[in-house]
Amino acid sequence: MKNLLPLLLLPLCVAGTARAQKAPALNVAREFALAGQQYERMLQTHPDGKRTPQSTNPDGSMKDMPTSWWCSGFFGGSLWYLFEHTKDPKWQAAADKWSRNLTPEQTNTSTHDLGFMLYCALGNGYRLTQNPAYRPILLTGAGSLATRFHPEYGVIKSWDEFKGYSYPVIIDNLMNLEYLFWAARESGDKRFYTICVSHADSTLKNHFRPDYSSYHVVCYGPGGKVLKRQTSQGYADESAWARGQTWGLYGYTVLYRETKNPRYLAQAQHIADFYLHHPRLPADKIPYWDFDAPNIPNEERDASAGAVAASALLELCTYSGPAGKAYYQAAVTMLTSLASPAYRAKLGENNNFLLKHSVGSKPHHSEIDVPLVYADYYYLEALLRYDALRKLPAYQL
Repeated sequence: MKNLLPLLLLPLCVAGTARAQKAPALNVAREFALAGQQYERMLQTHPDGKRTPQSTNPDGSMKDMPTSWWCSGFFGGSLWYLFEHTKDPKWQAAADKWSRNLTPEQTNTSTHDLGFMLYCALGNGYRLTQNPAYRPILLTGAGSLATRFHPEYGVIKSWDEFKGYSYPVIIDNLMNLEYLFWAARESGDKRFYTICVSHADSTLKNHFRPDYSSYHVVCYGPGGKVLKRQTSQGYADESAWARGQTWGLYGYTVLYRETKNPRYLAQAQHIADFYLHHPRLPADKIPYWDFDAPNIPNEERDASAGAVAASALLELCTYSGPAGKAYYQAAVTMLTSLASPAYRAKLGENNNFLLKHSVGSKPHHSEIDVPLVYADYYYLEALLRYDALRKLPAYQL
């Protein structure tokens, strides 16, 4: 997700662990050039920034959403990644505009996704520019997010209700903890850090099966008692919804970075191993939308899950010693697949999104085999991470 550490300062794998097998080179400059051309067209069709690009409607038209939607920060975040790679002021200006449009959401206490909404855009902007105008918005937003944590339950509440339960928590919620870690450092308020650790520990205990696959939704009662484990976007309560597995992988990688707790590193590695060694993972390592979907191989792929996994693995490999070689090589395979015509849209197609073939929620008949704005975001992030790593001696394969 939104790794606000300078990408070139990611630590190396143990020397030599990424050298054994030559991986195909990705042309990062070409991918960003194509992304820039697509997103210039996107900006032309969205001149005011009040509605953010989300996906494609069933009739093929552009699907936009308001700033209160959980994905509203990804487009601005992608613009910041274009600026980071190119250093072109036009991308900074566009990213600044789209980030500032999110300002009203800083007081939004009705959502657990302020990390996605504010931190992807304004957080990346603050990392790259240190613009002081972004800081108070981010800190106010972190305070709003923290209101959804109740000590009696020990976790950040996701939705206000789910199938009759009043305290549901989804695996996706791990992705918003990075925002609160930043707020803890920036403000000096240790409460944010405490919330992150409490949520992470409860999720580690309650969200995962013995094989390290995860449930999508865990419904809590007072005292942190688990009342029900379910799914919303997966095939079944006991299935392994693909993007949910990658949210967990990414989340515990970030948790290890922020805390250096070895339990979190072990969890991230276990999730990675479940994902990479799953017999239903295709050779190109872009998963079906659910590992247990009933009609594999005649099920939709989820490029968004592949992009999240690639980005997560490119950080996880740097913490994993000899195991990092396999994670790095798998991530490069994923990126190479995503950059291929099988997933990468041609210029001017796909409503100017970068990637094809993602799945939002098949059980809800929503966003099936379409582009998704967050697939683009994590794809660009993964390309930046790959580009940074391959410039280091241990990754010059």
